[in-house]
This record gives sequence, C-alpha cells and structure tokens, in this order.
Amino acid sequence: MRRGLCCSTARDRGPGQAPQTEAERWILARLQQTLGEVEQHFASYRFDLLAQALYEFVWNEYCDWFLELSKPALNGDDELAAASTRHTLLAVLETVLRALHPIIPFITEEIWQSVAPRLGIEGTTVMQRPYPQPGDVAADNDAQAVADIEWLKAVLTGLRRIRAEMNISPGKPIALLLAGGGTDDRRRAEQFAAQLAFLGRLDSQQWLGEGDVEPAAAVTAVGALRVLIPLAGLIDVEAEKARLARELGRIEGEIRKCEGKLGNQRFVANAPAEVVEQERQRLADWQRQHATLRDQAARL
Repeated sequence: MRRGLCCSTARDRGPGQAPQTEAERWILARLQQTLGEVEQHFASYRFDLLAQALYEFVWNEYCDWFLELSKPALNGDDELAAASTRHTLLAVLETVLRALHPIIPFITEEIWQSVAPRLGIEGTTVMQRPYPQPGDVAADNDAQAVADIEWLKAVLTGLRRIRAEMNISPGKPIALLLAGGGTDDRRRAEQFAAQLAFLGRLDSQQWLGEGDVEPAAAVTAVGALRVLIPLAGLIDVEAEKARLARELGRIEGEIRKCEGKLGNQRFVANAPAEVVEQERQRLADWQRQHATLRDQAARL
C-alpha cells in the first residue's frame, strides 16, 4: 500500500530516537544551518536576508529535494525508516512554520493548525510555541550525511540533465554505468543503489573496470566519477556531441570565474584563508570535470 503523510503521528518516532535515513540526517543538518543564519540576520536586523534564507531552505532543500529523497523510504519495506521519515517530514515543517510565523503569520497559523496535531503538539496557536533555535535541532552538523546526500543529488541532477537535453522520457528505464571515481564514490554508489534505481528510473547499475571498453554514452561528471548512460537505442550521437560542447562551454565559464577571483591579488590577500582554499578547490573540480567531458567528446 502506498504510504502518505496522512497517517503521520508523534508515535512514528519516539523521543530521542535517531533518524533512520541519510536523507533525514541531511535535512536536519541543513535546517540547523539555516536556523543559524536566521539567528544572525535577526541580530543584524536584516529581515530581507532572513526571509531569503528560509525561502531557499523551504523551496530548494525541503520541497525540491527532501520530499523527493523521502519517496524510497516511504514506499519501501522498512517500516522503521518509513515511520521515521514521516516524522521528520512533519517535524521539519512544523519548525519552519514557527520560523516563518513573524513574516507570514496568517498562512503559517493556518498550516500549523493541521500539522501540530499530527505531531502530538498541544496548543491553540503557533504563537504559543517557542521560536526555533539552531540548538533545538539534534543534527550535530552531520557533515558525512551532508556530503553523501550532496553526492546523490549531483548524480541524480546529472542523470536528469541528460534526460532533458537528449529528450529521453523521464519514465523510460535506462542503464547506468559508472567509471573512475574513488573509494567514497564506490561506497556511496552501493549505499544509495536503491535510491538511484528508484529516483533515476534505472534498470541496471554497473561499474566499468580499467580494462573495459566504454560504449558510446552520454556522460556527466561528479568530481572524478564519470556517470554514463549508454546511447544505444536511446539518443542521437551527434546530438550528444552538441550537448557535450554546450556543457564544456558552461564549465569553461566557471573556470574563468574561479581564475578571475584567484588572479585578483586583493581577493587573495583579504579573503579568509578558508575562502581562498575553497575557491582553489572549486577550480580544481571544474578543471577535472572539463578534462573528463573533453575526453568523452573525443571518444564520440
């Protein structure tokens, strides 16, 4: 039976019970980070930035990704993971409603009246609830979960970009080939195999060995990892060449931006050391992706 949010209650996950999925740990870490930004913006009276931070979290993280990443657990056979995911979906929503209440009071009050009973929260109005603080979220800045889910998002985004640009139906099952990458890529590919199959509409997943001949394929790069969709019976090779040319152009633009920043002596001298190092890392990542796609274009 297809599960939904309608049956979510506070009993889905007991007090103090840890989230069961990486997606939950990721969204809680992102919520904790967002509430930290909100706290800073309140202190500096930048209510515009406060509203923007909450908007981006709700739209880009909660609605765009967490709802999607919740589907494998909600539709799977692991009842504990499904119950925990339902609880997290509602708990994060209730927290965000409290954070947004000073900005959009009537809308948040109306929604909160439906959400609170499902979490077992007593009270007649959201105004009686405490304003959320970063310390209220037991996420402990789970850097590992964040990095793992960002990897999953990057792979899925690459697959969907190829589908869109090559006009492959979103519902058509496709084969996935993985090449290159490192230990973390292999661990994550195994860890998220079920999520990739479900969300990416995959009918197979396979790693290519060093001696294996790569077939003509549409490719996207996630760091040193190459994500390939074999073209046979799917797309036009000439169209894929054109797509790669556009993608290479986009990456070359990003490389120029990074080189421009790092070539600016004022930026290098005045920016915090970690910001400069982050920019250098971004440049290295873009250059690695450019080399990967250039090689793929040459093979086609």
